[in-house]
Amino acid sequence: MRDLSEACEIANRIAPEHLELALPPEQAQTCLNAIRHAGAIFIGHYSVEALGDYCAGPNHVLPTMRSARFSSPLGVYDFQKRSSLIEISPAAARTLAPVAATLAEGEGLHAHARSATLRLEGEA
Repeated sequence: MRDLSEACEIANRIAPEHLELALPPEQAQTCLNAIRHAGAIFIGHYSVEALGDYCAGPNHVLPTMRSARFSSPLGVYDFQKRSSLIEISPAAARTLAPVAATLAEGEGLHAHARSATLRLEGEA
């Protein structure tokens, strides 16, 4: 690898469970700004993985097998059931329905597309 920028690109591609940045503080900060995919990031020479896993407080259950690209360490939200609440005003529905219909048609979900526009039919 040529430089830290390339190292960060490689780290993002690998999406490691654990990533140690055993670097001087200014270089570590530069890397932190570029790293998007890692389960846990250990910053500085003394921040070894074992201390982070067992003593420093973050969760030891981290995303493995490159899943840090789309998943986070285990957290309290993993033990809570949540629901999304969506309430659309008539004006917003008039604006959003054509967008939703276009996207649904693009996915071949014709009934979804129709449902987006159906309630607006007959409105003046």
